Amino acid sequence: MELNKAVEVFRGFTKKSHAFDHALGVMYYDLDTAAPKNAAQGFAETMEIMSEITYNLTVDPERMEAVEVLMAHKDELPELLRREAEEEHKSIEFMKNIPIEEYTAFTALLAEANSKWREAKNTNNYSLFEPILAKIVDYNRKFAEYQHTDKCAYDYWLNEFEDGASIEMLDEFFGKLKKELVPLVKRITEKGDIIDTSFMNKSYPIPEQRKFMAYLMNVMGINPDDCVLGEVEHPFTTNFNKHDVRITTHYYENMAISSMYSVIHEGGHALYELNTGDDLIGSPLATGSSLGIHESQSRFYENIIGRSEAFIEYVFPEMKKLFPEQLEGVTAHDFYLAVNKSEPSLIRTEADEVTYCLHIMVRYELEKRLMDGSLTTKELPAEWNRLYKEYLGVDVPSDTEGVLQDSHWSGGSIGYFPSYALGSAYGAQIYHHMKKELDIDKLVSEGRIPEITAWLTDKIYKYGKVKKPDELIMNACGEKFNADYYVNYLKEKYEKIYNL
Repeated sequence: MELNKAVEVFRGFTKKSHAFDHALGVMYYDLDTAAPKNAAQGFAETMEIMSEITYNLTVDPERMEAVEVLMAHKDELPELLRREAEEEHKSIEFMKNIPIEEYTAFTALLAEANSKWREAKNTNNYSLFEPILAKIVDYNRKFAEYQHTDKCAYDYWLNEFEDGASIEMLDEFFGKLKKELVPLVKRITEKGDIIDTSFMNKSYPIPEQRKFMAYLMNVMGINPDDCVLGEVEHPFTTNFNKHDVRITTHYYENMAISSMYSVIHEGGHALYELNTGDDLIGSPLATGSSLGIHESQSRFYENIIGRSEAFIEYVFPEMKKLFPEQLEGVTAHDFYLAVNKSEPSLIRTEADEVTYCLHIMVRYELEKRLMDGSLTTKELPAEWNRLYKEYLGVDVPSDTEGVLQDSHWSGGSIGYFPSYALGSAYGAQIYHHMKKELDIDKLVSEGRIPEITAWLTDKIYKYGKVKKPDELIMNACGEKFNADYYVNYLKEKYEKIYNL
């Protein structure tokens, strides 16, 4: 096949694959947000058939030949086409090493897993989910082995979720965080319960919460014509193109802060997708560079911006208008302190910035052992509870609040969790260098958050997946990744809040 023909064939298959991905994505979104409880079985059957189609589309001989031709001439190709070919080659190499019957069975299993996980969580019955989780772990091991790599299974998946990540790299990273942050947690704990959060546990009617979430999306500069907010058990973001991004949240009447920061977090993901380059639409490059870089943006907006005093002061008048009785006598500074209160807790998504990475460390340690076979899924809840006691000093009262709290494993994603911690560290480093060019507090206090997004768009968002994580960090920061910025950010912020 000649090069010009290869480009033509490649473009045709890329367009077709994008259409299938779009359709499948809408189906998954519907299952999580709108479908009735008993829809799972029919959905699984449909997904098994659809996954066979997408598998065959990926490993179509004509497509593989076209990609091989492009890869043979990649030094001659324009940058975007070269990166598209590299990403497609990676996908093909992964898929062609997996037997089709195992791929389709795994896809159907994940459709069932999501339903079983929700049921198990809502009924505090881990035994409903455990057999499926055992199969998911087994598939992840086998799929990694099929790639004929010299990496162990967990190293393989860590690198898939975050280019360059490995057990060795993450052991060093988490070791640094543990050494620096555990003493900080201890110093904060020794100060006692000095921050009042009682007003946050009052009844905040959900209809008014929905109004406030719409307000927050507007403050963040999220165009409602391109992005909508749905309601689910465990919040997530999905994107079909830069003009169709879906974010989700979960409302609790007596915990309004949960939906507030869920929307800001998912809104950070959305801003990344909404601001990828127009020239990437329809290509495999029209999404975030990696999960770690993506999480850097969600946690940047959630914590560095959303939990800043400047942001709270800006949005507090609207909160007082919607919740006058609940916030009677409460000042913006009171609310700022409350949303930054640090104390060991059970739920990762509700954790403060200082203790958050301890939640990720628990999951990282468990995943390592699940993947190397030294821990079984039957033993998982007890070991989860033990590590929460060791790392955070809390007793886990139920599996609903413990091993069943996250949806990631039900989606087959083993190796994803470390990206949250890496993303937090990336975000702090990006913030440090952004401050050299922008007066961030002034912009936030004046509601000019889109100007911050514009800076991020220029440094990160517009490139989509064209640049790899290390290239984006270098582009935004002028240096390689350095976790010291994250440690310093947390120390500076919390030593001031707690007057340490």
